[in-house]
Amino acid sequence: MTLKVGVLGYRFMGKAHANALARLPMFFPDAPDVERHVLVGRDEEALEDAADRLGFQNTSTDWENVIDDVDVFYNLGPNFVHADPSIAVLEAGVPVLCEKPLAASLDDAERMADAAASAGVPTATAFNYRFIPAIQYAKRLIEDGELGEIHQFRGRYLQDWLVDPDAPWSWRNDEELAGSGALGDLGAHTIDLAQFLVGGVERVSGHLQTFVDERPVEGEDETKPVTVDDAYSAQAELEGGVMGSFEASRFATGHKNDHSIEIHGSEGSLKFSLERLNELEVLRDDDRGYETILVTDEDDPYIDHWWPPGHVIGWEHTFVHENYEFLSAVENREEYHPNFADGLAVQQVLDAIDRSDESGEWVSVE
Repeated sequence: MTLKVGVLGYRFMGKAHANALARLPMFFPDAPDVERHVLVGRDEEALEDAADRLGFQNTSTDWENVIDDVDVFYNLGPNFVHADPSIAVLEAGVPVLCEKPLAASLDDAERMADAAASAGVPTATAFNYRFIPAIQYAKRLIEDGELGEIHQFRGRYLQDWLVDPDAPWSWRNDEELAGSGALGDLGAHTIDLAQFLVGGVERVSGHLQTFVDERPVEGEDETKPVTVDDAYSAQAELEGGVMGSFEASRFATGHKNDHSIEIHGSEGSLKFSLERLNELEVLRDDDRGYETILVTDEDDPYIDHWWPPGHVIGWEHTFVHENYEFLSAVENREEYHPNFADGLAVQQVLDAIDRSDESGEWVSVE
């Protein structure tokens, strides 16, 4: 059986997932057969050009018209269009992969998770960093007790693409369209890794900050207000009394895509940086310092599908791994993680951090 895939969105994430779909048969021969069937967007001319470049056979300017024509639906649009298309597709019994954060609001995320539970088909929230070999290796170390009892999780995600106050306004600067700024855009990744590697977040104390209140509209002589955060930080308590700290900024001068985590346990620690994604720094009980492990051996997660040991992989490979796992679950009618319930769990933490900032108090995660 060939799975016909429909994709809403053809820009940044559209390219990333289309590239992954194209690579699957080349490097994962046991993956399901996939047809890039239809690409969905609003601008017909740009859509046709994108379909040619990304290898899609058909285009549509209305997502409702493609529901009956696809076996899998990818919702890669802006946050404010995550809910309605995903819910409608699920009600038709079609599996859905949705980009993160799951929605622009907790209410929408709850509706999406409810629809997924009722549909009974695989869903995915696109937390692709779970599928980095070094992160999978770290998960194995923690589960095997190599770090002992986990005491602390520390995570940060730093970028600098909004440092210039004249950088143009986009939907990512609007609360109604995006839900939040650095918190949802970047913090969602960090919080998902915390919950994946260590355990659920139970309460938070958060702080959000906006540094530039309005930005110019590209090509027009006007500005629009910025209604989301440019940076956030949060203290957290995770399951089992683990202490957590999260932060993210789109104003961190000199940082392009710096997603880093540290986990400290009673018998060891580990450190990871997305900018060195093939490496994991590990300290065990008797070590005098951290050992840098190059996670590219043949028996490391996913590596046997790629190159000989030491030949590193990159950011785009995480999408290939993610698509392989999700589409295999679809074909085999198996449960997949991170699903919409996992996406909702992250959204609940995002919402709690936002409420904590408003109240100035610790807030329990619903």
